[in-house]
Amino acid sequence: MTTFQTVADRVEIQALQAEFTDAAMMRDRPRMAALFTADGVLRMPDVPIELTGPEQIRAGGEKLQEQWDFFIQNTHPGAIRIDGDTATGRAHMHEVVRLHNGIQGINYAIYHDRYRRTADGWRFAERVYEIRYLDTSPLAGTAPNAPWAPQAVAAADGAARPAFTDPASEAALDRAAAALTEHGFTVEVLDDAAAARARVRELLPEQASVFTTASETLRLSGIDEDVNARPDAVKPRVLAMDRAAGADELRRLIAAPDVVLGSVTAVTETGSLLIASASGSQLPANAGGAGHAIWVVGAQKVVPDLPAALRRLEEHAVPLEQARALEAYGQGTAVNQLLVLNAATRFARGTVLLLREAIGY
Repeated sequence: MTTFQTVADRVEIQALQAEFTDAAMMRDRPRMAALFTADGVLRMPDVPIELTGPEQIRAGGEKLQEQWDFFIQNTHPGAIRIDGDTATGRAHMHEVVRLHNGIQGINYAIYHDRYRRTADGWRFAERVYEIRYLDTSPLAGTAPNAPWAPQAVAAADGAARPAFTDPASEAALDRAAAALTEHGFTVEVLDDAAAARARVRELLPEQASVFTTASETLRLSGIDEDVNARPDAVKPRVLAMDRAAGADELRRLIAAPDVVLGSVTAVTETGSLLIASASGSQLPANAGGAGHAIWVVGAQKVVPDLPAALRRLEEHAVPLEQARALEAYGQGTAVNQLLVLNAATRFARGTVLLLREAIGY
């Protein structure tokens, strides 16, 4: 027989489940930890995690959420069976998650629960997390209020600032550098453009054909001017050639120089480089045609993953390049060809000079 007390207990336990999800979504780990008894246990064998007591649950949860780019959890109540001051039940979960290391996906899971009545109301005595379905396909969406999202966000002083222009944090730079290194690139993290300018001089052999691709980063840093004053620079030679009569020689010169030097549209914390082109002229050298590729990358170009890199291209870099191209050439630009480097090429070296300051666009 269902009594008023049974109904009240059921409502309170469902509220407990909802409070857990709300605390997770709000990243409020102290509040979540307070939902457990003093000896309560949170077990997640598929992760794997096992935490006992509110303090471990709080600290372990905070460590876990530091790995999130974003996390969404929806809870659907399941069966609840009450037996005096204890109860058992289930909560069905639908979750969407992306971690800073690039792991992402959608999963459906079940929390198998034990509850205990306390002086402060019903609390979790145990939650055991079981994944029933997992899809790790790349997610197309993003968190709209993230600092790298396409819309303007409010600065600390209340003024609007454009997205994709702020230097990445040191932690984000470290994640990008580690992932790129794991993918076979050589990475150096430098303080600023002046340090990159000096380092490029050291990296370039005395006698080597060097092709500089169109890059505001190279222009603003002075690197473009330095390199194209060299007798073996490819760009001045190419610009002096007849485009029709010398087309074949021109193609060979820019496709396979000893060194190609430029920048990228975006670098991801998961270890990828994104390069866009209207003509496609700089892509063969960057894709492995050059013996050594060097990319100088401002800190504002670091984004969490490839979807964010594509948004940075379309919503930030293309409009700026459009304005520059119209002024410089009298015609606009287009993303006609796109190169994504997920790993260093087999026959060429790839060096990323990752700066702590923003430069270029």
